[in-house]
Amino acid sequence: MLRLFKLDHNRIQQIQSEQITNPMLASADWLDAHEPDTAERDQINALMRSELPLASDISEIESSARYFIDDEGIHVHSLFLSHSEGRHKTATVAFILQPKRLITVREGKLADFRLLRLRARRSQVEAATPADLMMTIFEQKVENLADFIEDIHRDLEGVSKVVLEDENSDMEWAIDQLAKLEDSNGKIRLCLMDTQRSLTFLQRQIRGRLSSPELCTEVLHDIETLLTHTSFLFDKINFLMDSTQGFININQNKIIKTFSIAAVVFLPPTLVASIYGMNFNVMPELNWMLGYPMALMLMLASGIAPYWFFKHKGWL
Repeated sequence: MLRLFKLDHNRIQQIQSEQITNPMLASADWLDAHEPDTAERDQINALMRSELPLASDISEIESSARYFIDDEGIHVHSLFLSHSEGRHKTATVAFILQPKRLITVREGKLADFRLLRLRARRSQVEAATPADLMMTIFEQKVENLADFIEDIHRDLEGVSKVVLEDENSDMEWAIDQLAKLEDSNGKIRLCLMDTQRSLTFLQRQIRGRLSSPELCTEVLHDIETLLTHTSFLFDKINFLMDSTQGFININQNKIIKTFSIAAVVFLPPTLVASIYGMNFNVMPELNWMLGYPMALMLMLASGIAPYWFFKHKGWL
């Protein structure tokens, strides 16, 4: 799907049309190609006089493949965070910044672009040049990542209360939640680090094109702060994970302790019963009138004695 946007009085406005023509493409300041089909790719290729990057090209991780300059313009491939089916995922967006337009190529649904379109409809997105628009997208991306970090922190507080304060807590549920939070925090940190690399590259290339050059520095400072916060979240998640595993081990030790004490308590009565269960011809107790009650009392006493000893030692 192709979406076209125009810069009008320092505001970004979406061009509404049922059919996109070549003149419309040429006049647009921002071309957002969301999972473009073959026909849409051909239209953009004709405008650029080159080939749009494929998904396999965008996913390359080496720096030379993610940040470079050629005849088409400035290329930046940046990771964005998406949320689907209760889990966070990452998707790479290809930016091609030209003197008169910005082209983005992406796969999947990304909340950052959806929110930007909603803001554009309300004339809330300020940008004087395509370079300003690109920086605005990165600024909004960092703001959304900060919101995700706040969500993780809030969810982590709930898990922390369950693990550390709830006596009847479900430790398996806690481990599952901590694993999901750790995965999300790791992907957020990866996006922040990738954005930091992208902005460092752009800072050297487009500083003269920005109406507000200090914006890039401010966003980089925000990223540094957020990276510190993700490190704190990693430490807290690891602490809670260790605590949860420790509580599970304690509960398991209690069960094993109970079985061990039960085995020791029942061992002497079992020994007495085994002795009087032997088939020897000469066993004086067999002819005693009180032999059976005596054996029962002996087994009872031999069981009570270890229990009393453990209780006296404070082991129970």
